[in-house]
Amino acid sequence: FSTSVVKPKRCSRDGSLCFAGFHKASSPLINLSFQLSLANLGVHPLTSNTGDTAHTLTKIRPTDIWSHSNIQGRFPPHLLENTEGLWRSKIGSIKSLFVSKMRRRFPIFSVVRLYCTEVQPQLSIDLIKIMDQRLSAIENRNAHLERFLDQPELTPSEYSTANKELRKLRDSVHLISELRAKQKEIKELKSVISECQDDKDMQQMASEELSEATEGEKKFQFLLLKSLLPKDDADERDCILEVRAGTGGEEASLFAMDIFKMYAKYSVKKGWKYEVLEIAESDLKGYKEAIASISGAGVYGKLKFESGIHRVQRVPVTEKGGRVHTSAVSVAILPQADQLDVKLRNEDLRMDTYRSGGSGGQHANTTNSAVRITHVPSGITVSIQDQRSQHMNKAKALKILCAKLYEIERLSSQSSRSKLRLEQIGSGDRSERIRTYNFPQGRVTDHRVGITTHSIDDVLQGEDLDAFIDALLLRQEMDAIASFSST
Repeated sequence: FSTSVVKPKRCSRDGSLCFAGFHKASSPLINLSFQLSLANLGVHPLTSNTGDTAHTLTKIRPTDIWSHSNIQGRFPPHLLENTEGLWRSKIGSIKSLFVSKMRRRFPIFSVVRLYCTEVQPQLSIDLIKIMDQRLSAIENRNAHLERFLDQPELTPSEYSTANKELRKLRDSVHLISELRAKQKEIKELKSVISECQDDKDMQQMASEELSEATEGEKKFQFLLLKSLLPKDDADERDCILEVRAGTGGEEASLFAMDIFKMYAKYSVKKGWKYEVLEIAESDLKGYKEAIASISGAGVYGKLKFESGIHRVQRVPVTEKGGRVHTSAVSVAILPQADQLDVKLRNEDLRMDTYRSGGSGGQHANTTNSAVRITHVPSGITVSIQDQRSQHMNKAKALKILCAKLYEIERLSSQSSRSKLRLEQIGSGDRSERIRTYNFPQGRVTDHRVGITTHSIDDVLQGEDLDAFIDALLLRQEMDAIASFSST
């Protein structure tokens, strides 16, 4: 869909900056997805209204709003221009007015909402109806499983299967119970307000409690919707990072080193463990290939969309004429796995040992410590030589091989809808150009979501990488909501 931003206006509530936007969605589901994605950033609808938008100031993508507004903690600079000192903004209090209209195949209607960080997200009535149906189904299934487990004639296998399913429903059932209690409280407070027309103090007290209870209801609705969205089990895993120099010779190797170090710095910022597994240096001490293991909470889910071709445009150190060259680096992010996740048979593996290369020294080229493992059925080969011990190199090689095989099995088992979701965001395939780093202009552009930042140094230091990562994760969530609503 497209979005237009119009002239900022002062908010009548607290004087903070407001800006209006108009977006045309291909379906109500996209509109609902957009609402929830904004809510996920802390930008929530406060009121509903109707009206016309002012003249268009500029056209930007929704992801531009996200990256410049809440992710970066500041407003887009062009929204603060030409305001003649009349408008002011509060960090964390972003307000925007959106109008949405649907295609003819859907009932024609328009919604204008004021978005604000100060309240819980307001989910649409249509989405709440769909969600309530799912919640009722969960409650019924939970009750059925509890009755089923009470039967004395169950076999151990039947009991184990049913109990496992019941445990999976436990968190959702708890949230549903909290939501139902809050809805009961709202009903009782409304009854108190209607019965106490003559008691203004009681009415005011009940109204304040009703407002708090309503916000609590919205909170539980939002949490339940998040819990109902499909999840990728691999998202919580650690990951293997592979960076390889592509076209561009030595310049590509030097940029591969920059990218590899960028993820190392980003991992430190996130508190993750970053372990270098293998580095193959070029003549100019760049990286022909570099592999690392990154461990931490939800690492793969955070980094998975970094896979692809990262393009660089800059003057190489070997260029004497000052001309800008274009080079490329491939990045692969693989979920970590072990031999319990994949079927590794000894007869499918061929291991070769050889003397490792290096800069010399007492231990260099004296033992066959380097290891090359080939998985014969798939033809995948992994070579490790950075450790002095053959056993350590073998363990690292098996770790990388398991991750590669697990990723193949995981992708082949994905449903067609999951594949469509990846196609819409970008599959992360290494043949796909995903991002350009332009040094002369000081900019970084992600081609999948159209976000550009002019702080290339901050990105390579791992500081501004979240601007791209969070926008891609939001896009994934939007598609998940559309899938949830259409099934």
